[in-house]
Amino acid sequence: MSQTRILFVCHGNICRSPMAEFVMKDLVARAGVADRFEIASAATSTEEIGNPVYPPARQKLAEHGISCAGKTARQVRRSDYDAYDHIVVMDRANVRNLSYIIGADTQNKVSMLLDYADRPGQEVADPWYTGNFEATWRDVVAGCSGLLALLTK
Repeated sequence: MSQTRILFVCHGNICRSPMAEFVMKDLVARAGVADRFEIASAATSTEEIGNPVYPPARQKLAEHGISCAGKTARQVRRSDYDAYDHIVVMDRANVRNLSYIIGADTQNKVSMLLDYADRPGQEVADPWYTGNFEATWRDVVAGCSGLLALLTK
């Protein structure tokens, strides 16, 4: 059976997208389907490349027993469009910036995370600016849970 490949994308790849990456990895492991998925995350910008997950995001994951050890930010590459089945972004700015890198979404692979939480079009607020990592956590868990439910139907 081939794996379902998911790439989570945000601006810097140090808060929202790594939170989604590691929450999703935790969810698929708990569901006993980790072998069916390849899950990663990346940034649309170059600002944080090589940097670890932002400490408050790392702490929020750790509060829930989830490690993101070893993760460093990387930028989306054009080749990621072909390499992944689903490219899940956090906000509309990510959609726009992603299009500059990958071009047109001709295969309808790009979606917003909260579309899977029955909140289509809503954005996951960037905790880098809001400081509210708990709200981001709730959004990420809701979106990832909905995505997993859809993909394991």
